[in-house]
Amino acid sequence: MHLHMRKKKTRPWFLYIVRCNDGTLYTGIALDPEIRIAAHNSGKGAKYTRCRLPVELVYLEKLPTQGEAMKRECNIKRLGKNRKEALILEAQER
Repeated sequence: MHLHMRKKKTRPWFLYIVRCNDGTLYTGIALDPEIRIAAHNSGKGAKYTRCRLPVELVYLEKLPTQGEAMKRECNIKRLGKNRKEALILEAQER
């Protein structure tokens, strides 16, 4: 009897940055960024964004795994606001 090992198909994860109503930036990860942004805007997202609604998606990056998305999120959260703004601007110019 042969056992066929099928490679598990992994869905990509997305790192996103939203601009809150007060001008601050929030960084997160999600499997479906559209649904996640809707959750933020309905008040069911992160505690940080709840009192800063509405939020607007300003940056999106596709990553192959949740682990890689989490690492990237951690790295971006360490950046200052000016560097995040530069990252957003670079992406918009592409």
